[in-house]
Amino acid sequence: TTLFRSEVAHAILPHNPVGILSGPTFADDAAKGLPTAVTIASANAGLLDTVMYALGGRFFRPYSTDDIIGTQIGGAVKNVIAIACGIAIGRELAENARAALVTRGFAEMARLAIAKGGRYETLMGLSGLGDLMLTCGSTKSRNMSFGINIGQGKKKDDILSVRGRVATEGVVAAESVSKLAKKHNVSMPICDAVYRILHEDAPIDQAIQELLERPFVSENI
Repeated sequence: TTLFRSEVAHAILPHNPVGILSGPTFADDAAKGLPTAVTIASANAGLLDTVMYALGGRFFRPYSTDDIIGTQIGGAVKNVIAIACGIAIGRELAENARAALVTRGFAEMARLAIAKGGRYETLMGLSGLGDLMLTCGSTKSRNMSFGINIGQGKKKDDILSVRGRVATEGVVAAESVSKLAKKHNVSMPICDAVYRILHEDAPIDQAIQELLERPFVSENI
């Protein structure tokens, strides 16, 4: 639907405050009590205080924001960029390529967030840059490891039949992000390449070649 979770929740429970928790969290590390920091987003200050003090502790550190849209976009787009990074690793394009994908992927994430009314500073925080760094920097990431398998030539449906669709959020997010980008006229070439590889059976090497042949532009674009 391209609706945000907050929008779905508000449609069902219009009189209830909505909160979003997101950020760089591998669940097993958090469950072990290892240091973890997250973003909690809500337009309701009372809900923010309640949730922060209910969940927060010495090793689980919540930070608050009222930017619900930016927080959710960071949590979704980072999964698509992680698949792109995995594909690059699976294709043996090495670490320079992964660094470029993370950096330019962040620019795509920020452009979409701003187009939807989110704030750039939110994307510079835990739910944006922080989550992107974690998800794109470890094979513990479901989306990155999925991308590695795709880059090595394995078929999407074969991977999902073993892992389950819920375990790889980026596959679904790629379609939603592509639709949102087109709707708001936002340039997101990396996310679009992932979408075409996963949902339109675009040849991986062709998609990579098209990214490499894009015109040179200012880094601020």
